[in-house]
Amino acid sequence: MIFKQLFDTETWTYTYLIADLGSKEAVFIDPVNTHIDDYIALLDEHGLQLKYSLETHVHADHITASGLLRQRLGAQTAVSELCGAEAADVQIQDGDIFTIGAGEQIKAIATPGHTRGSISFLWRDRVFTGDSLFIGGCGRTDFQGGDAGALYDCITQRLFTLPDETLVYPGHDYQGRWVSSIRQERTTNPRLAGKTREQFIEIMNNLNLPKPRLIDEAVPANRYCGLDENERQDAVAVRDATRPMRSEMSPQDMVAEAKQHIAEVNVTTAKQLLAEGNIVVIDTREESEYAAGHIDNALLLPRGVLEFKIGNVSELTDKSKAVLIYCRTGGRSALAALTMQQLGYKNVLSMAGGFEAWQNA
Repeated sequence: MIFKQLFDTETWTYTYLIADLGSKEAVFIDPVNTHIDDYIALLDEHGLQLKYSLETHVHADHITASGLLRQRLGAQTAVSELCGAEAADVQIQDGDIFTIGAGEQIKAIATPGHTRGSISFLWRDRVFTGDSLFIGGCGRTDFQGGDAGALYDCITQRLFTLPDETLVYPGHDYQGRWVSSIRQERTTNPRLAGKTREQFIEIMNNLNLPKPRLIDEAVPANRYCGLDENERQDAVAVRDATRPMRSEMSPQDMVAEAKQHIAEVNVTTAKQLLAEGNIVVIDTREESEYAAGHIDNALLLPRGVLEFKIGNVSELTDKSKAVLIYCRTGGRSALAALTMQQLGYKNVLSMAGGFEAWQNA
């Protein structure tokens, strides 16, 4: 086997390579787009074929190389089904197994809290924790659907129950540390060792950290595996053509499932509600779509950054107020409506047919 820990000095991000020498199959965990040529050179050096590019979550501090690795090498991209990464080949579910070679297995362990879709990966005696668990710390919980209580639960009940000697490889470290262990983190991590759930939540709710520098760029890009707007349509087409026959939901299935749990209104009803007033209108499309035309007084909150920006919108501080969401055709708005419901908004409506239906009417 080959195992390598790589480091991006700009974003303090760790990327991991696991490869089976017999089959020459390899996996990257959390690759960074600025190192794409380094990754390909490393694979060529050892004669490896990249099978998977695994993501611990949709990152807010760097842009992934997963989409580029798929384009150039044919690797499958894999992201948690809860991340809304529509272009990913595999929508990871808790307990999924990724196999390379004759029997090397990498197991997905759902560890939500930093984000709703955070995943850790267990391979042999090593666990790759992304931003869920750091060396002497953990990821923040104040954006992207973060939940301090959920993070405490998954760390204490899922990660800390692994064998003491399990090695912990985090997604970042800002002090030059490379690896820890489950025993070390359970007994010495200052945010967790000896802390009750309530104490941990209090700590996390008072970190007062600045907004990640690249979040507005990184989160939307990473929902499309790191590809820019011009590459995304082709990426979705490639995904649909190559997606393995698995039980995970396609983006279309995700939209259909979301519509089972939200309220939709047609354009006529939407216009009546707007005429009556006292309703907030949200456009979940990208900025370029919004600039080309939008409903009057609509707030621009692209779906890719909605969870982060929603808390800064004064019109949305009252979670009981009526909200009407639209996108181009009604898919993104359905998913965004479901997200808002999960964030505690009580009266959210999605406009069926989206802005296209509005224009046609």
